[in-house]
Amino acid sequence: MNPIERIVPRAADLGEGMLVRRALPTRQRRMVGAWCFLDHAGPIDFAPGGGMHVGAHPHTCLQTFTWLIEGEVLHRDSLGNEQVIRPGQVNLMTAGRGIVHTEDSLPDARRLHAAQLWIALPPELADCAPAFAHHPELPRWNEGPCALTLLAGSFGGHTAPATIHTPLVGLDLLARQDGTLTLALDPGFEYGLLPLEGSMDIDGEHFATDEFAFLEAGRAQLTLNLSTDSRVLLVGGQPFGTPVTMWWNFVGHDKDAIARAQRDWEAGHPRFGEVPGATRKLVAPPLPWPGY
Repeated sequence: MNPIERIVPRAADLGEGMLVRRALPTRQRRMVGAWCFLDHAGPIDFAPGGGMHVGAHPHTCLQTFTWLIEGEVLHRDSLGNEQVIRPGQVNLMTAGRGIVHTEDSLPDARRLHAAQLWIALPPELADCAPAFAHHPELPRWNEGPCALTLLAGSFGGHTAPATIHTPLVGLDLLARQDGTLTLALDPGFEYGLLPLEGSMDIDGEHFATDEFAFLEAGRAQLTLNLSTDSRVLLVGGQPFGTPVTMWWNFVGHDKDAIARAQRDWEAGHPRFGEVPGATRKLVAPPLPWPGY
């Protein structure tokens, strides 16, 4: 059996003092299946009048995937969608050739706990039409000591409602009591597990909150030892077969696509529309590649 790769997420600043822990991408691991980005935000308590406020920013060639555990966040985008996401719900935004959105805590927000993920789109869908979907109802069931919520893909005879374009899975595990949970895995998938609260033990190795465990493809089963109130996010998928380039909020399949997206954003190209009501637009940092 291949050893477990331990990855310590790095701190990332979203602005206005909003710090998150970034488990993907890192120098050790760029992707898990098509999952190419994983931020863990919170739990954080806000002062009165505070909250998360992310100005208008673009995306390409990806799906943003928001799993909310605590708090309420208002999503608005350049397609005209306006949607509050609440605990236990998923927002899925498909960027395709280009979309712009904002994310804001509600005015009376006092707390936030969420996971923000990106799913890379395959080359044939890189320039697809943008779209947005809200999923308030997800498959939920109990297994061993845990309450399980299926966020994406299929698992244990259940299928999540989110439309995805490559073989992958996302699963939230919440331990109601101390115990052991054994999960059947797809040997063709690679997996990552991130304790969002509490801790877990895998193969005798202990992983504390925000210590990311990566498992190479080939496992048919996984046994977790969990303590009461521990919450673990599991993501997995078939290894992504094509190279992915990431810069700022853009994903693409080569540097040319990223550079073109950044120039279009800076020039106000119509591929990136306006978000109704947005008062602040984020500025992209300079491209890191000479000649672009």
